[in-house]
Amino acid sequence: MSEPIVGAIARPQLPPERIRDVALAAEAAGLDELWLWEDCFWEGGISMAGAVLGMTSRVKVGVGLLPMPLRNVALAAMEIAALDRLFPGRFVVGLGHGVQDWMGQAGARVASPLTLAREYFAALRGLLAGDEVTTSGRYVGLDRVRLVWPPATPTALHMGATGPNSLRLSGEIADGTILSGETLLDEVARSCELVREGWGTRPGAPVITAFVPADLGAAGAAEQLDAWSTAGADRVVFGPGEDEPDPEAFVARVAALRGG
Repeated sequence: MSEPIVGAIARPQLPPERIRDVALAAEAAGLDELWLWEDCFWEGGISMAGAVLGMTSRVKVGVGLLPMPLRNVALAAMEIAALDRLFPGRFVVGLGHGVQDWMGQAGARVASPLTLAREYFAALRGLLAGDEVTTSGRYVGLDRVRLVWPPATPTALHMGATGPNSLRLSGEIADGTILSGETLLDEVARSCELVREGWGTRPGAPVITAFVPADLGAAGAAEQLDAWSTAGADRVVFGPGEDEPDPEAFVARVAALRGG
């Protein structure tokens, strides 16, 4: 079993002007990855990711998750490609169905999130590969769209998933699956099985990312990192509580798990 990637979350409840101090603390502590959430209606994931990437030089930055119903696929491709070219290998992309109530508030809720995901990933992959994409689906429609500045190398796309159908689909269409903070430790192994079912005979293997709430050990319990890794997570991302008083110290504590 390879050593897992270790990340920490900067929650959207943190005011945007605080992110610089947290990002610099993560960089100084040697944290593998700093993850941002795009919860409605707090902060934009792409804008915050671009800011953090520009403030730092080493730490990788993930966004989990960009809600597909809320983001036109052509615009998402443009933004992902720009960050990928500006900061090669440092931007980790996560996409999801979006919280349905929030999607409804924004006028973006769809009747079939799984259909949208299938259409969206196919179009997004083509765009990021530099292809001219024309498609007319139930939700995604493009007419001869091609990025002028696609990424120099293929972009890995991760998909957030919870239920069995969503987990299987993520294995089929994504490069990795992000398990939400509601996924329990004893559910990880079964979730991984469902992802692999969807993966089928594709070459390689899916990357499994687990978001772990703070009360499950993000404050410094290295055994929790081992437990989630043993259960099947390739990347373990610890999240602070909503009332975390010192997010800079939190990311440093998570980084210290490497030495635990």
